[in-house]
Amino acid sequence: MTPLLNLLVYMTLLTFLSIMLGALLRNREWTMEGMKVGLSNRDNLPEATPLGARAERAAANTKENFLLFAALALAAQVAGVGEQATSGATIFFWARMAYLPVYLLGITYVRSAIWTVGVVGLFLMVRALL
Repeated sequence: MTPLLNLLVYMTLLTFLSIMLGALLRNREWTMEGMKVGLSNRDNLPEATPLGARAERAAANTKENFLLFAALALAAQVAGVGEQATSGATIFFWARMAYLPVYLLGITYVRSAIWTVGVVGLFLMVRALL
């Protein structure tokens, strides 16, 4: 498998982790009541803690960004420019790795800076395609 496709798999795993972490922290699934919420239809969710709400927003942001990343990674691979796009994909991946804990900790300005670094990685991928 190519380095770009490896990064796509790693990013898929990170996205899954963020979704699961978002649900775990949002619903407090380490408690009996939280497990009941997690296993329910989630029609009547209790109010999230600040950490739970941040985890849920971080997961949503990760899903949104993964959609862009996956499209660019697959397009670059198919177009035969995967090697050129790998540097941008690497930057994006490591930015997303840093983004999740920083978002969970509530460090606002650093979070935005890390998000911007990830966008630069996406831009480098686009540049490889154009």
